[in-house]
Amino acid sequence: MVFLLAHLTVMPAAYSITIQEEEELSREFLRVVRKQFDLIQDPFVIGYVNKIGSNILSNMPPQPFKYQFYIVKQHVYNAFATPAGHIFINSGLLAALENEEELAGILAHEIAHVVSRHISQNIDRSPKINLATLAGIAAGILIGSGGSAALGNAVMVGSMAAGQSASLAFSREDELQADQLAFDYLDKAGYGSIGLLTSLQKLRSKQWFGTDQIPAYLMTHPASEERMGNIDTHIANNQLPETNRKHIDKDVFRFVQATLSGKYSNAETALVSFDSQLKTHPGDTIALYGKALALANKGDYPNSLIYLKKALEKDALNPVMLKELGRIYFLGGQYPKALQALEGSVGLAPEDNESLFYLSRTRMELGELDKAADGFNTILERNSTETGIYLFLGNIYGMQGKMGKAHYYLGKYYQSKGSWKTAVVHLEKALPLTTDPKQKEEIEAMLKRATKTARRESLEEEGERK
Repeated sequence: MVFLLAHLTVMPAAYSITIQEEEELSREFLRVVRKQFDLIQDPFVIGYVNKIGSNILSNMPPQPFKYQFYIVKQHVYNAFATPAGHIFINSGLLAALENEEELAGILAHEIAHVVSRHISQNIDRSPKINLATLAGIAAGILIGSGGSAALGNAVMVGSMAAGQSASLAFSREDELQADQLAFDYLDKAGYGSIGLLTSLQKLRSKQWFGTDQIPAYLMTHPASEERMGNIDTHIANNQLPETNRKHIDKDVFRFVQATLSGKYSNAETALVSFDSQLKTHPGDTIALYGKALALANKGDYPNSLIYLKKALEKDALNPVMLKELGRIYFLGGQYPKALQALEGSVGLAPEDNESLFYLSRTRMELGELDKAADGFNTILERNSTETGIYLFLGNIYGMQGKMGKAHYYLGKYYQSKGSWKTAVVHLEKALPLTTDPKQKEEIEAMLKRATKTARRESLEEEGERK
């Protein structure tokens, strides 16, 4: 893992930091991760990874944290967990895995590090490291995490020495303990431990000759011979009965990988892969779908639609493919056709925010402003972090002449983007136009913060000019 301190632990008897402190540290990690990395937000892919994680967690005792799973858009083979149950897997590693059991193996191991709170133990053994410097080290390692070669020369923040960060790395005992816990989690979830072994074997095969080519995951999760042997012995002595084994739909995993490759990787490389699959298996639905996404990724919407329609001929009621059909129609400016496809997708999967987002964008383009606003507001109710929605709502209400609401949402949008001066302009205009007491109170609080921050930024700019 690129994170030398990516996992917290400590056995329940001797926590070094409190749950509240761990959650505070987690928020700092998340802030740095979001700043330094591009996180894939695709509901289908994210939903699938969270489902696998939830399968594992559902068979465990109650946890003090709410676990969440993320995908980092980066080709480096890596996965890491921050404090308080935030677990990340790089798109490159997910794309390299062969099946759901391998993904479950990686996630179970990461969950085990969080449950054990290993970093907490390491903090206890390193009294010079406190929460503030930990956050700084995290930021430094992330900034220097372009690949495994950066691990040895991670940029340190503040006065922390690189040697102190090494004291946070996982020990042999940490790794063996995490594996032992993962065995139990995987067996109870119906996966068995074979996926953990084969995923590590796959990563081991990537260790060529230079240390800068060793997969990042193995730099801090070394797959030693002892560790591999322990996993192999466990599998040999603990065969999971077929009656306990979870039924796995292999096509779903392929579908997720096709989405990941077609939409979020290099389009030309993806096209070569999908063309190869279609040459071997002409008419393969998932390969047709993946090629359609890759063509759309490079802006070739007409040919993308051709392949996507071929895929839909074999699976006409697939909500994900209908969503992509509508999205591609929208991107190509064919709004009436986009509307038809997206209404079908939302009807089949009403919880999919991406489908509802593109449906609302389409309705906005077609002048159906009330329906568009309803859709955007529904997304906000489900996920308050979708701050880009504020801009669309501000524009919709402006077109409708509802200027109080328009300035309110535009103020929220620019505040979320850190454009404090522009936020102040809109919030000042929204305040006298707002009649709702709660919203007025919210605007006053936002305006106070935005004005203070804008004034400070102005003073700083003035000082720099002098």
